[in-house]
Amino acid sequence: MQKPISETHVVVGLSGGVDSSVAAYELKQHGYKVTGMFMQNWHDKVGVLEGDCPQNDDLLFAKLVARKLDIPFEVVDLSVDYKKRVVDYMFSEYEKGRTPNPDVLCNREIKFDLFLKAAQAIGADFVATGHYARKETIIKDGVAVHRLLAGSDPNKDQSYFLCQLSQKQLDKSLFPIGHMLKPDLRLLASKVELATADKKDSQGICFVGKVDLPVFLQQQLAPKKGTIIEIETEYYQNIETTDKSLEQLSKPFKYRALDGYPVGDHNGAHYFTIGQRKGLQVGGKAEPLFVISIDIKHNYVFVGQGQNHPGLFRAALKIEPKEIHWIREDLKMTIGEQRKYHVRIRYRQALQSAILSQKSEGLYILFDEPQRGITAGQFAAWYLDDELLGSGPISE
Repeated sequence: MQKPISETHVVVGLSGGVDSSVAAYELKQHGYKVTGMFMQNWHDKVGVLEGDCPQNDDLLFAKLVARKLDIPFEVVDLSVDYKKRVVDYMFSEYEKGRTPNPDVLCNREIKFDLFLKAAQAIGADFVATGHYARKETIIKDGVAVHRLLAGSDPNKDQSYFLCQLSQKQLDKSLFPIGHMLKPDLRLLASKVELATADKKDSQGICFVGKVDLPVFLQQQLAPKKGTIIEIETEYYQNIETTDKSLEQLSKPFKYRALDGYPVGDHNGAHYFTIGQRKGLQVGGKAEPLFVISIDIKHNYVFVGQGQNHPGLFRAALKIEPKEIHWIREDLKMTIGEQRKYHVRIRYRQALQSAILSQKSEGLYILFDEPQRGITAGQFAAWYLDDELLGSGPISE
């Protein structure tokens, strides 16, 4: 039997930002028993840009909000596990030439796992966050099924960051501001005089802040001098592409040094990602250079001129069988099945129309239009209307 709201204990992850502050306010207004909890997940400042996301300030703001709302306040230090589960994973992925999304992992491994357990240890029935996402629960075949829906504000929808959550995690989660628009939320925060009302939104890596990525990565990945090689657009005119199979279309093009010509040096291919423009430090070109491929083994960074360079685009991607994650487990695809969904491969990307094909060797996603900057390690998430159904990291 479900508890009445007045007896339902919700622990809110108070981050020191306006979104989580209003989430706590909303829950209290609806009659829940609310506790604020601040997560201390990162202490090292190496590579963190000065003045960005200072944890001491965030903690102070979280305390001020809890005091204003007259709710209990707790601090939990999850830094050891955060390093193991999120930061070490980041280092490992970059070392392999892949581009991780630490925010997706932070939600799966920290906020809705370790933080949830810490909240339950003080008697929480649910945890709540300031994510712009919505949850809806339906009954299907007599079983409760949780739907993860996009936030109502199209400019702030954060459902993508929650794409690895499970039914078990969603069962204990609340998203109190998912129905709100950001301007309205700011106005409400000002109206009720929350200390965070005018505080700027945080940016950068979850709990770390905005970083100088090469400096940050150098904590574990040593610099290694290598060559930047430019591939001209004319190169592709001589390539025969008779193999149009999903397997072939999902593979990135593998360049060799002799396919182009050297235009500069870099300090490590593992510091770069597909589509990157900044940090190349090569001038004198008609159009800006973008990274189109990296070769970790030989330490090459391949680049092309212009944001529409053909090397930046790919028609399909693949997710390995063990990496396929369905939030809606009841809607899992069977081998040989195809479905039409909308897909995004990065936060804030407009949803793209695609066909998903489940095969024994993995899940293939073939886009209606070739996609720019498909990168190994990024998460592809698929939606039906405004519901996020599943996700998985791009294999290569």
